[in-house]
Amino acid sequence: MRDGLKVGVIGLGRGFVLLAPTFRADPRLRLIAAADPRADARARFAAEFGGRTYADADALCADADVEVVYVASPHEHHAAHALAAARAGKHVLVEKPMALDRADCGAMIAAARAAGTALVVGPSHGFDAPVARAAGLIAEGRYGAVRMVTALQFTDYLYRPRRPEELDRARGGGVVLGQAAHQVDVVRRLVGAPVVSVRAQVGTWDLARPVDGAYTAFLTFENGAAGALAYSGYGHFDSDEWLGWIGETGRGKDPSAHGAARRRLAGAASEAALKAERAYGAAAAEPPPAAHHEHFGPVIVCCERADLRPTAEGVIVHADLETTFEPAPPPTVPRAGVVDELWGAVVEGRPALHSGEWGLENLEVCLAILRSSAEGREIDLRKGPAG
Repeated sequence: MRDGLKVGVIGLGRGFVLLAPTFRADPRLRLIAAADPRADARARFAAEFGGRTYADADALCADADVEVVYVASPHEHHAAHALAAARAGKHVLVEKPMALDRADCGAMIAAARAAGTALVVGPSHGFDAPVARAAGLIAEGRYGAVRMVTALQFTDYLYRPRRPEELDRARGGGVVLGQAAHQVDVVRRLVGAPVVSVRAQVGTWDLARPVDGAYTAFLTFENGAAGALAYSGYGHFDSDEWLGWIGETGRGKDPSAHGAARRRLAGAASEAALKAERAYGAAAAEPPPAAHHEHFGPVIVCCERADLRPTAEGVIVHADLETTFEPAPPPTVPRAGVVDELWGAVVEGRPALHSGEWGLENLEVCLAILRSSAEGREIDLRKGPAG
């Protein structure tokens, strides 16, 4: 097998913190460079990974040794950084959402195609091993066609420390662009068909944090399946209760810590300082190893002959006459599915599921959720931007 892919990362923030254990554990990736405006983060990266560091993204993209650029910068910069990387002949792994509008997504796809490079959108929870296992069971056909999927997630997302742009929808903030991107990805992978229409209601209920913090959406799919999605980031009910108090990142949670995010935020002199504590280079940012797979809340897929429920440990199958469990062995490399797709696309020439086209379709659904709520009507995605 060839040596690991030489990766440069743009943005040493929270996204990189969550993917760093994968870089440390998977020999198919070699971190050799990073770009970030914070000198302390660059120093930490150089000390830990021995890589070169840059203060800006263009300098990293000009590094001839970098083969793959991982774009982990704030949402509003994804398109510019991915375009710079592709135009420099680099393969790209870009965090979700892929970009903030269709035109930028199209430009990113075109740039990768012109350069002959791979474009993979992720990590997102559609990569999670239990979701992949459930999708595989559905594809085998043993339980019949998917008829309906229900996905729920209740978190304290809105009260975790945020930068100003994370509370500004125009700059990529809010739960629809930040979190529906995960939920839509999961549901689309399970149903296995394009979304054709969206009807949604979005909630902005805290004037002190004036960005969308909740949504309910009804999706119809080309194959006749229906999807009901709900998300609230207002920090009241915690749906991890329904997953045995295993959190989204696969780590155990203490239910007695309810309200901790709101209390920390209310007692902080500076939200920016709290945010810095979660970024790479801060001792508090490093999470312990995860014993379980990641997840994105309770999901139930209703097929003709069974209901499938992905969990943090596998897939529970409620069939006609029995309930069985399809285990997903504990992860040895976190987020290995992301590396599988990236390696397959770059080294083996296999088309990635989470391609630029897939990322664009996810974004179109997210934008339709926002538009449906704003206009009070169903959005028909078959009609294109006109809806």
